Amino acid sequence: MLKMLSLFKEEKEYRKLFSAGVLNGIGDRFSQVAVLALLLEVTGSGFAVGLTLAIRVIPFLLFAPFGGWLADKFSKRNILVSTDLIRIFFALSFLFVKSPDQVWIIYVGTFILGAGEAIYAPARKSIIPTIVSQHNLVKVNSLEQVMIGIILIGGSLSGGVASYYLGPNITFGANAVSFLLAALILSRLKVRKESVNEINSDSTQQGNTIAFLFSSSLLMLLLASEFLIPLLNGIDNVLISVYAVEEFQFGDLGVGLFYGSLGMGLMLSFIVGERLRNHLLIIGFSVLIFEGLFLIILSQLHSISIAVLVYIIIGFCAGVGGTCFDSTLMRIVPKNKQGSVFGLFATISNSMIGISMFGAGIALEYADNRWLGMLGGVGFMISGALLLSVYLSLKNNKGKMTLMEDQR
Repeated sequence: MLKMLSLFKEEKEYRKLFSAGVLNGIGDRFSQVAVLALLLEVTGSGFAVGLTLAIRVIPFLLFAPFGGWLADKFSKRNILVSTDLIRIFFALSFLFVKSPDQVWIIYVGTFILGAGEAIYAPARKSIIPTIVSQHNLVKVNSLEQVMIGIILIGGSLSGGVASYYLGPNITFGANAVSFLLAALILSRLKVRKESVNEINSDSTQQGNTIAFLFSSSLLMLLLASEFLIPLLNGIDNVLISVYAVEEFQFGDLGVGLFYGSLGMGLMLSFIVGERLRNHLLIIGFSVLIFEGLFLIILSQLHSISIAVLVYIIIGFCAGVGGTCFDSTLMRIVPKNKQGSVFGLFATISNSMIGISMFGAGIALEYADNRWLGMLGGVGFMISGALLLSVYLSLKNNKGKMTLMEDQR
């Protein structure tokens, strides 16, 4: 905790970005819980819930690449502030839904909120190297995992309680307020002056993003991991609720406990993440193997207390891996291309998760829950081992790479 506070004190601009991320992240989680509850209350339709979840993902296919392009061409700070301010109105639009014939408001509002997040995400990630010191980049990316953990704990554990006791209208209002406060904080963000003109500073790096990624074996490997890891994560996202309700018989309380445990693991990953310096991809691919191992163990458990502990470990592994992959990208991708690259990666990631969740939902109609969980764990282990072996092979033959991590 002291190291976190020390880092926040040193990186004052990132402290603002972190605070804004926690605010709108928790507010958004609150709203998502309340929207699903409102849908069930108004329509009683499980199809409406599924459609709303799908609508939330679709905008990433359309807008994340556009958001990345915007981040490379215009002020990242202005993009962050604008998307937060625009989302206020659509967060409040859910207040007007009172009957089934008004459900279209939820669909439109959900789509716009998803589009806003798709534009916001690459701008937020690509602004980090422009506001923090290079020597603190890995530490800050580790704090990003802590932020996700706080949002999971604060949003998933508290969102349902707030919606149940205070009503959905209060949570919709709270989400709007969170966007406003985040925008006010971000408007005071100071970006290093040299990054404003960065678009013109390195013209040799301009060009097609796909061609740029395929110009490096290392970037191609990271691109491959962006296909594989979310494809497996989608299975876990479906099973976390299935395990809680069907296998451990703990209902919504179990869902909240498991999400909270993942959040705790992500927060604890800072203990290791802030110490990382070199060999990031070796560590990142290795923790994938361990994550898979614990997913296999989870699929065989019958004690919810041990399952909570295992979810903490899984979250810890995911946090360390996320720190390694994000830090590597920020090191090797020129700043004037980071928006486009992160936008493309967000598109791929969300597409793969959506496909995976859809496939897992179908598979659960025919396969045993625990068998599918074990299959997902094995997939993680195989993917981690495969990616690690390819990376080590590339590392031993650096001449085949056009870009390489610093200090490897």
